[in-house]
Amino acid sequence: MSQTLLPPGWVEKLCDPYAVLGISVIADDRQIFKRYHTLAKLLHPDRYAKNCNPDQKLATAIFSHLINPAYEQLKHRQKRLIAIAMLRSDTRVLEQKSLSSQSAIAHEITEMSTPEAELFYEEAIACYAEAQYKSLDQFYHVTQQISILNLVYLRLHKPHLFLPQKAVPIIPEVEVNPVEPVLTNYAQRHYERAIEYVRLAKWALAVQELRDAIKLEPNNSDYYALLGLVHLQQKFMGMARVYICQALKLNPQNSLALKYAPGLKIQPGENTNPKSMAKAMSIAALLSRFTKGKGSQVKC
Repeated sequence: MSQTLLPPGWVEKLCDPYAVLGISVIADDRQIFKRYHTLAKLLHPDRYAKNCNPDQKLATAIFSHLINPAYEQLKHRQKRLIAIAMLRSDTRVLEQKSLSSQSAIAHEITEMSTPEAELFYEEAIACYAEAQYKSLDQFYHVTQQISILNLVYLRLHKPHLFLPQKAVPIIPEVEVNPVEPVLTNYAQRHYERAIEYVRLAKWALAVQELRDAIKLEPNNSDYYALLGLVHLQQKFMGMARVYICQALKLNPQNSLALKYAPGLKIQPGENTNPKSMAKAMSIAALLSRFTKGKGSQVKC
């Protein structure tokens, strides 16, 4: 297929493979693979043919000339390091242009503490990724915004954060309930991965895994308790309190929640405010004030 099916300049300007896939620069092998296959289904020619969608050729061109090359680069760890190095080079070249001035959300991140920026960055990427390929008319704009976010994030973090880390006993061990080997419990898998990320102090990745677990099993108190602990470790006391309360509401005997409830001044039998839970479950709502208005902007 001819590259001319893509608007002029797209291949050159959309050179951030993480932005093209709609993932953060700290995405691991599993997240990269999962996102690629999600996009493969979303942009499959049959999907557009059945709906007589005029964007079929553009979708195929985007997948062939942007998504496939991005995935080929990121599925190999050594090539990922090269991609990160190139993006870091871009941040130095654009140092004088103030990246944060190009994006309201990027500017917001630069005003935050490092733990807050970490969490906000992951939520912003997830919000943009959800809208990125829903309409090909806004694909280019959204991808550029993700690219700016990635560059701002890389400016805030030192290079060694992207090297393999050794596990350190930062928090107490969390007991995982055994699962029957004949069953596939995807929620439990997310929970177990979250525990590993917590032990590595990779808070943003732990939050993402626990959010995925809660989507599958919204009444499991263990997921809320660990999520509360993750926020507590980051000094987000309000959110920690919301999740610990919810864990105790679902299971008043949850040992992890009971351990940290006194320090958060949670009284026995205290219920979670539904509005607080809804707010805590989606910080992406905070992004809405930046993405309302123009038709070309993303609505999260």
